Amino acid sequence: MSSINQEAWMTQADYAKKLRPLLPPEAFISNPDKVWILLINLAILFAGWAIADHLDHWQWYFLWLYLPLALVMGNSVIVLLFSTHDVMHNRTISNLWLRRVISILGLTLLWMPPTLWKAVHNREHHGKTNSVQDPDRNYLHSQPNTWGKWIQNAFVPSAEVNPILLTIGMGHAWGIHTFRNLTSVLLFNDGETKYPVVAFTVSGKERRAIALEFLGILGLHIGLLAYLEFNPVKLLLSYFLPIWIGYAGVMFYIYTNHMACRMTSLNDVLVNSLSIRVPKVFDLLHLNFSYHTEHHIFPGLSSDYYPMVQALLQTHYPERFNLLDAGKAWQIMLQTPRHYKGENIFTDWSGDKSVVCPISRDDRFAEDAKLEVAAS
Repeated sequence: MSSINQEAWMTQADYAKKLRPLLPPEAFISNPDKVWILLINLAILFAGWAIADHLDHWQWYFLWLYLPLALVMGNSVIVLLFSTHDVMHNRTISNLWLRRVISILGLTLLWMPPTLWKAVHNREHHGKTNSVQDPDRNYLHSQPNTWGKWIQNAFVPSAEVNPILLTIGMGHAWGIHTFRNLTSVLLFNDGETKYPVVAFTVSGKERRAIALEFLGILGLHIGLLAYLEFNPVKLLLSYFLPIWIGYAGVMFYIYTNHMACRMTSLNDVLVNSLSIRVPKVFDLLHLNFSYHTEHHIFPGLSSDYYPMVQALLQTHYPERFNLLDAGKAWQIMLQTPRHYKGENIFTDWSGDKSVVCPISRDDRFAEDAKLEVAAS
């Protein structure tokens, strides 16, 4: 693969301008199927909770029979995020109040107020992808050693992570991400909070909406816990276990989206983003979320057309496009530190390591490349 220097980088708009005429017009038409998928998965969760309401009548040695349903419910948590993500990127629901209600229902188990999601994801992340200003990037080594940075260091996949802490982190990292950003805008909202990756501000109207939506989400959770009678067995099997499974699935995708990529000052999504190959059943279940670079080029595009965008990228930009098998992407995460020492250099908590980003333009996908290039 030939090297691509910064002068050759392109913006998201450059790629969209080039590729949009090559896609059919129907690719950009809002697809109501995602709303139905969202509602179907809500129904699956409600059915699971209705069954769980009777678990106190089961003999203890039959409780394992609920585990397959907990797995299905966990998958529904994943689908709720991805389907709501799609709904909030386009105009599928034109009525603003209905859109807000559907979004709250879709994001309740993620503890994510829709107005906060629009700010942190649609505006901040998509507008500043994997730059110094992106709230979804790795922490910089030069940032203060706050509790937020410590949690990422201890629980996120890296060359240093403890396997037990990684397992715990997979089920909780989404909650920490939400907590950092939610408390930052609700309690401070000054853009100077130190513990998030990047502090950002929202308007007064957005802040009030986030607070109200969070109270609504809190009320729904309390209502669910009350429905399950605060019974430990019911809560473990039908509330905590599906949430842990769902969060772990979500975070597997999110970790591989950008965190093994280099930072960029220019939003070149073929440099700072990664798409992964997963078994087709997961693309079917998870609305093609593995096609992440494709999504960054066309955020409002129907996810059904992401494979077509990928084929165009492989045709027009084969030397730029980052595409790896999911297993390989995860292996890279576990072979590299998780803090940025520079735009293209990873380091550990101490800053002693200097590891070139393995998904870089200069030494891309070299199987036997020595990643550790220096010691500070």
